[in-house]
Amino acid sequence: MIVAAIGAFPFYWTIVVGSWTNDVIYSDELTLTIGPNLFDSIRRVLTADINLVAATLNSLFVAATTALAVVLFSTLAGFSFAKLRFRGSRVLLVAVVATMAVPAQLGIVPLYLLMNHLNLRGSLLAVILPGLVTAFGVFWMTQFLRGALPDELIDSARIDGASLIKTFWHIALPAARPAAAMLFLFTFAGSWTNFFWPYIILDSKSATLPVALQGLQSQYYTDYPLLLTGALLSTVPLLILFVFAGRQLVAGIMAGAIKG
Repeated sequence: MIVAAIGAFPFYWTIVVGSWTNDVIYSDELTLTIGPNLFDSIRRVLTADINLVAATLNSLFVAATTALAVVLFSTLAGFSFAKLRFRGSRVLLVAVVATMAVPAQLGIVPLYLLMNHLNLRGSLLAVILPGLVTAFGVFWMTQFLRGALPDELIDSARIDGASLIKTFWHIALPAARPAAAMLFLFTFAGSWTNFFWPYIILDSKSATLPVALQGLQSQYYTDYPLLLTGALLSTVPLLILFVFAGRQLVAGIMAGAIKG
């Protein structure tokens, strides 16, 4: 309960700041109570000139597409590394994992030049394509399928005449559902909150939600209640996703444990 309270405090503090004015925030007296201006701050965010609805839909499309692609391609690669025998598999897996040590910021310039060459600058595809598969996703699914998918089950499917793709679709993918659900949640959350690359490659018409919320900040004046209320509203879809998908995730893990 103590750890949960510490984790929830920044979210509560966001509500507190959004419910007061800048004068109260800058005062020497610290307040932890929710003020009377929360709904007014929400109204100001919704009526601000940032096209919040379009930005939310853009973020939803990018996050959902990226998360689904990462789950599919990472599970395919994880199944190959975990259960298929081919020359150089260990070297390839080490090479994939090694890319996790390279900071993403180092690839921004060549990635920007590539997207500009493909005429994708300002398009949502420029944000989706670099995130279709991740090294962490491949490593995560490989480690999970090594223990969750018995070799005897794959051999039985081959004896019954199932093709490799059919074996993956009907045996490997259902077995990977708990890990795939967790990977989907974390990938969706990471894509939803991604700011750095979308801020560089997108324009105001195709901006995602974090980029659009940047428009709430004035050049000479920072309205903290307005900014944090916008950040608060941007976390609502994530909370809804974790409330509903989190139950399915726990149920899938428990079902796999009972089956084992």
